[in-house]
Amino acid sequence: MEVTCLLLLALIPFHCRGQGVYAPAQAQIVHAGQACVVKEDNISERVYTIREGDTLMLQCLVTGHPRPQVRWTKTAGSASDKFQETSVFNETLRIERIARTQGGRYYCKAENGVGVPAIKSIRVDVQYLDEPVLTVHQTVSDVRGNFYQEKTVFLRCTVNSNPPARFIWKRGSDTLSHSQDNGVDIYEPLYTQGETKVLKLKNLRPQDYASYTCQVSVRNVCGIPDKAITFRLTNTTAPPALKLSVNETLVVNPGENVTVQCLLTGGDPLPELQWSHGPGPLPLGALAQGGTLSIPSVQARDSGYYNCTATNNVGNPAKKTVNLLVRSMKNATFQITPDVIKESENIQLGQDLKLSCHVDAVPQEKVTYQWFKNGKPARMSKRLLVTRNDPELPAVTSSLELIDLHFSDYGTYLCMASFPGAPVPDLSVEVNISSETVPPTISVPKGRAVVTVREGSPAELQCEVRGKPRPPVLWSRVDKEAALLPSGLPLEETPDGKLRLERVSRDMSGTYRCQTARYNGFNVRPREAQVQLNVQFPPEVEPSSQDVRQALGRPVLLRCSLLRGSPQRIASAVWRFKGQLLLPPPPVVPAAEALDHAELHLDAVTRDSSGSYECSVSNDVGSAACLFQVSAKAYSPEFYFDTPNPTRSHKLSKNYSYVLQWTQREPDAVDPVLNYRLSVRQLNQHNAVVKAIPVRRVEKGQLLEYILTDLRVPHSYEVRLTPYTTFGAGDMASRIIHYTEPINSPNLSDNTCHFEDEKICGYTQDLTDNFDWTRQNALTQNPKRSPNTGPPTDISGTPEGYYMFIETSRPRELGDRARLVSPLYNASAKFYCVSFFYHMYGKHIGPKHEMGRVLLSKCGSEQKECPLGSNGSGRNIT
Repeated sequence: MEVTCLLLLALIPFHCRGQGVYAPAQAQIVHAGQACVVKEDNISERVYTIREGDTLMLQCLVTGHPRPQVRWTKTAGSASDKFQETSVFNETLRIERIARTQGGRYYCKAENGVGVPAIKSIRVDVQYLDEPVLTVHQTVSDVRGNFYQEKTVFLRCTVNSNPPARFIWKRGSDTLSHSQDNGVDIYEPLYTQGETKVLKLKNLRPQDYASYTCQVSVRNVCGIPDKAITFRLTNTTAPPALKLSVNETLVVNPGENVTVQCLLTGGDPLPELQWSHGPGPLPLGALAQGGTLSIPSVQARDSGYYNCTATNNVGNPAKKTVNLLVRSMKNATFQITPDVIKESENIQLGQDLKLSCHVDAVPQEKVTYQWFKNGKPARMSKRLLVTRNDPELPAVTSSLELIDLHFSDYGTYLCMASFPGAPVPDLSVEVNISSETVPPTISVPKGRAVVTVREGSPAELQCEVRGKPRPPVLWSRVDKEAALLPSGLPLEETPDGKLRLERVSRDMSGTYRCQTARYNGFNVRPREAQVQLNVQFPPEVEPSSQDVRQALGRPVLLRCSLLRGSPQRIASAVWRFKGQLLLPPPPVVPAAEALDHAELHLDAVTRDSSGSYECSVSNDVGSAACLFQVSAKAYSPEFYFDTPNPTRSHKLSKNYSYVLQWTQREPDAVDPVLNYRLSVRQLNQHNAVVKAIPVRRVEKGQLLEYILTDLRVPHSYEVRLTPYTTFGAGDMASRIIHYTEPINSPNLSDNTCHFEDEKICGYTQDLTDNFDWTRQNALTQNPKRSPNTGPPTDISGTPEGYYMFIETSRPRELGDRARLVSPLYNASAKFYCVSFFYHMYGKHIGPKHEMGRVLLSKCGSEQKECPLGSNGSGRNIT
């Protein structure tokens, strides 16, 4: 393929905007990095397409004065998703090895305090193609009254991709098409996750036993290659089948070695076996080799469901589950339930009484209970009944009921839980029944209803329980907005009624509830009490730091305000100047008016009174300080970054000049600026040139200008600018200026930029492309270039006229790119429309050639795409 291209650039300004000094922020997103393509359908929808794993680089070009600050944020794939919390404060956003989850809409927000912020966005579309997954499903159906069976095979190919993938099915090396014969059907099923295509082989025939390949493609977008997966279908193809070497429920003793075998009984191709555990991963020390799972010295924590799964992509995976139960017992509890029918809460002779016993065990249903009275087994009678699984109590609970309680029934009862024949220690719980056995009461000790501690200290909340027996105390929080305890639990048990808190914080303040448990005591309505915890913490003040500027001789009021603290009051306030205590102290404001702030009045700002003031505020727990820097110094200058073409070169020397412009920040806040001190230093050099620039009365928003001369091409310089008033030197501002090739903005009388200059109009070769453009004319063109390529001359028709040329013959390959990157034009000052002449010649020019369009232009005052077409006449086309 032979293609040549001729470019002549014309920049036509349509409108010139006056340079407003203070101007709101404007922004535009430009791209760099490794984009595949940037679609610009309209002004609100810009799509940046990039391959997963490449580098995303977006730049937010801003104008406005003062210089806007830039913040990047993003949403996920849909506009309804919330903004991510992370933000990038930089004009350039760079993401290495971008992932598909990082696609979405990126927002560039530029603001400088003038007008409303400028917000621009671009949607980043991350392209990817995963490895396809092929599964096989078979069905057998009876046909014509069971005379014969018809076997149908479904080959399902699924892939995750962006953009949607194209599927190609092959049998061997032959491509299959939909309904190419009666035995083949290709369709897309409904309600599937990812892109899916199904190849249906109806009424399986001998020729259908073959190798099938599913090839997926995103049409080489972003250079992503096609991917494929192959499956060989035979007459023995079958889904996996399993059986276990043990029962589905396996009960073992702690300390035993457990081995479970998962045996394959079918499947072609040979299935893969995998063991998993729920909940959580396999136990530490467990070994899974093929279908064999070994757990040495099993413990109670290893109980759970163990799943063996076999997959071979034919049919559904086969799965067998073993419920492993390791015998264990813990948490033995008892309950005393007075006569329920008579709604009694006390033990009384002549009424019924029920004692209940429960342990948490694995397996729960295998636990046996035995009751003893005064050390001897309890004997069943008409008045003494032992029941199991009381519906009002937890499962597998044993209850001993005493009917019509007699004095002789008083004594010590013991409940023993055990696993018969298992090496698991028995658990027992004891309860004494007598006239002294009474339900509990709970109260807060005197003086402990309100607990006040300092932040970071330990705290102890206490509730006293009386009664026999004494049940545990359960603690919880009353505050609805803070339902969890500091431990992270909604309820915490304490055997002695004391809730101990380590290193309390202010968010732990609030009301805490203590209540009696309904186990290990009476099964009656819980008794409860409340304790108030107050956490004291030092004050927080504003401003933490403030820069106060005022002209000489003018008064100043400094105020330090209390934001929060516990106690919420100012106990004392001390003012210091340059670290020294102010003597005499400032006037004291009446206490009723000074609970939340402290003030200091300065009658006049002088050189002696300028400096650092500190107000230290205390609330008897701690202190905080407000810092004030008082001076009559002028604020720093604000450099103007939107100067059009600030660089001016001198053809007769290797020097250049630079137009430096700035405004003065808040000039009326202090005394008038008398002059500026300018310091210019070449980077990597120590010596600087210093010059004083006298000025008259400087107004707010007034644009000041100074031309830096005798700068050496192509060096960069650091510029420092300091304002001076009658007070002295103000705040300094600095910036780096870089040499850039000057751009002569075209005007209506000279609106064409030719390639006669070796600097090719400020264009540069893109370093990330595959090959470069060549500047040549009819006299300098390569005589060995391919025949019938390139124009005889440029648009001028003279052999001396230059043009930019590329040849796409060998060694060039499909997809190679050559780019010329234009200078950065100040579109905020003027609006341009881009047009160029071009020449394309060759019979193999592809339909997707993109030389005939400009992706981003500004035509008039409206941003749009300027289409270009070829009419063969060589005229300028816009």
